Formats: sequence, C-alpha cells, structure tokens
Amino acid sequence: MFSNELLKRIRSEFPRAERDAFGKARAFLDNGTGTLVVGRAAVAEAKARVDYSANVYGIFDESKMAGEVIHEGRKAVADLLNAPSPETIVSGESATSLFFGLSYAMGKELRGRENVVVTNYEHYANLSPWLELKRRGLIEDTRFTPLNIEDGTLDLNQLGALIDGDTRVVSVSAASNALGTKTQLMEVGKMAREVGAYLIVDAVHHIAHGPLDVQTIGCDFLVFSGYKMFSPHGSFMYGRKELLEELRPYKVKPAPDHPPDSWEWGTRDQAKFAAIKGVVDHHEWLAKQVEGGFVGKLSQYSGRRRALKVALTAVEEYEKEISRVMLTGSGDIQGLTEMPHVKVYGLKDPERLDDRDPTFSFKVKGLRGEDVVERLWAKHAIAMRSEDFYSRVHEVYESPTLIRASFVQYNTVEEALRLLKALETMKAP
Repeated sequence: MFSNELLKRIRSEFPRAERDAFGKARAFLDNGTGTLVVGRAAVAEAKARVDYSANVYGIFDESKMAGEVIHEGRKAVADLLNAPSPETIVSGESATSLFFGLSYAMGKELRGRENVVVTNYEHYANLSPWLELKRRGLIEDTRFTPLNIEDGTLDLNQLGALIDGDTRVVSVSAASNALGTKTQLMEVGKMAREVGAYLIVDAVHHIAHGPLDVQTIGCDFLVFSGYKMFSPHGSFMYGRKELLEELRPYKVKPAPDHPPDSWEWGTRDQAKFAAIKGVVDHHEWLAKQVEGGFVGKLSQYSGRRRALKVALTAVEEYEKEISRVMLTGSGDIQGLTEMPHVKVYGLKDPERLDDRDPTFSFKVKGLRGEDVVERLWAKHAIAMRSEDFYSRVHEVYESPTLIRASFVQYNTVEEALRLLKALETMKAP
C-alpha cells in the first residue's frame, strides 16, 4: 500500500487533487465519469499544442516534430498495454467512435447468420455498434450474458453456452463502469478462440486501476479512453497487426492503406499523443517510488514496460484497501454493506477484492439519487453523481439511475471514510 508520504506526492502530481479551479477543497469521487488530469500530461499537451502545431508529413522542423510526438505517443501506449509495436495502436475521437469504426469494418465480412456475444454490464459504447449490425441485418443476433443479480458477476457457464460456431465476436468490458466487477478475460478469451471468434476488450473503465497485457490476454482488440486515465479526451485502440491489415475500415480515398493510419479518420491531434505519453511518464515516476517492493518481480518485462506494470500493480494493491474500507468501514464508521438504509449493487464480499475495481453503485432508501449527490456536494464537499452512466446495468436492475463513487490512485482512505460518514447521516425519516 502507498505510504502517507507517497500518497501526498502522488496527489501533488495532480494540480486539482486537493482543490478545484475555484479554490474549493473537495473529495473528487467522480472518476468513473472522467479523471482529473495529471500535471505531466497537461504540460506535455500544451507544449505540443503550441510548439508543434504544424501538420505532419512536411519537411520543416515543426512538422517533423509533430510526427515524432505522435510516434512517441503510440510507443507509450504500446508499452502501457504490452502491445507488440506502435503500429498496432490506433487513435480515435472517443471509445464510441473506435467501437463503431471497428464494427463497420467487421460488418463488411459478415453474411447475416453470425452472432455477437456481449454482457449485461456493458457500457453502450460497446453495445450500440453490435446492435446496429443486427438492425442492419449483418448479424442474426446480439446475445447478452446474464449477471448473477446478487453480486453483479458474470455467469461464465452461461457465457460459454451463448458462444457457438456462428459467434463472430465476443466483446466484453475489462470491468463494469457501474458495478466495478472485473471480467475474467483469460477465460472469456479461451472460449472465443475455441470457435474462432474475435475477442474485443472494452478497457475504458479499468485502464486506470491495474495493469493490462494484450499479449497475455490474447485479445484481438482493446479500447480505452484517455480521459479515464488522467489525460484529455481522445481514445486509443490496440489491434492485432494482421487484423488491422486484413479488415477494411471506412476511409477516404487518399488516406494511407497501411495501419494504423488507415484506421484513423482525419488529421491526428499530436497534443493528445503528447498528453498520453505524459500519463505514461507519470507512471514511470511512480514505479521508481515503489520499486523496492517489486525487486525480483515482474521479470518477464523490462524497461518502461516493466515500470508501467510495477506502477499499476502498486495502484491496484492500494485501491484494494480503499475498496475494503468502503465495504466494511473502519473503527466506528460503518461500511456500505453495514448500512441498512443503503442498497449496494455488485460485489460486496471483502474477500473478493481481486474481482472488483474501487467503483461502488448504490441507493439510499427513501431518497432520490439526485438529492443524495446534491447533499453530498453542498454539505460535505464530495463530488459524485447519480445517473445511468450509459450502462446496461440499469436495465438489468430495473433502476433508471444509481449513485456512483469511483476512486483512483490520488484518492485517500480518509476521503472514503468521509463519504461513509456522510451517508450514515442520510437515513430517511
């Protein structure tokens, strides 16, 4: 776990971790909607935006540097995901745009009898593209894997039963953005490969919470958004090189025919590549702070790739402590599962912290979600929200909105306890 001193240093890396731009000290627990930007990313973005604003492929220095910034950004993302090469990293406007672009490309090779298997805790960015293929008659069905309602986990036996010889795509979240539940990606990947289906991973919610390795997972594609990992908006997709070359994405005629350029719509924004490299730089810095606990570990990696795995493994371990406190409390402060007036959705077992990210959706009995988050902000300076989070979870639980608290590396146990103390006072009369 992070020491108090290290946590202070981590928070100092984020200009708005302590106070917002208006000087208000607050606990920022809306990270599932979008994280605060790390300082290194902001500085790198601003420099690229001003100094290297020329378009690429020119012979002059500003243009050459713009191209170099983009290349370095791709290399940084490839190292983050342990992807084979920078050429396997595609950028996009958003995760939604990348999923739609991918589904359009796959739709060109479908004959209408295939099916796509997804889960009942997906974000609609990873649902609507496949539902659109069904609407257009390019696949026969989109199949939803049921959840175990009590704990919000997937029933892998039922997922396996949905996959058959006509399954072309299995597309799953690395972790639910509403419940925090992690998907057993290795098991799902094995099932997909047995029938020759593509495995696609939506890593948008999980990307900030722990290490990911596309080669170990064996996925064909993986997508995440920069603004869910301490960077500005924009998104990135890993794709197996042979598939990026074989599939035929929509593109304008003069655009390059080789990946990753052939998959990218319009001119690239070099500043966003600079920013995501700034995020990677931050995690390299973090790795140096925690390296003493990883001597002799993660030796299958080297260089920056190992550093990133070290940093994010340390983050994952730290966040488990926050999850434990949220579920069970501390001292005389009750955890969510001990409050009779709070209904928690998802995993509640403190012995299963490995199976969840520090994301908690709940309701306070007798109170509207909007009233709860308004009171949390007005009386306790806690930034959260109540909505549907574009997740199918709300249809499964027949609840239009849920209140969500989501933590990342710059959050503290004290902030978790502050939230719990506030919720204790919200018993309906």
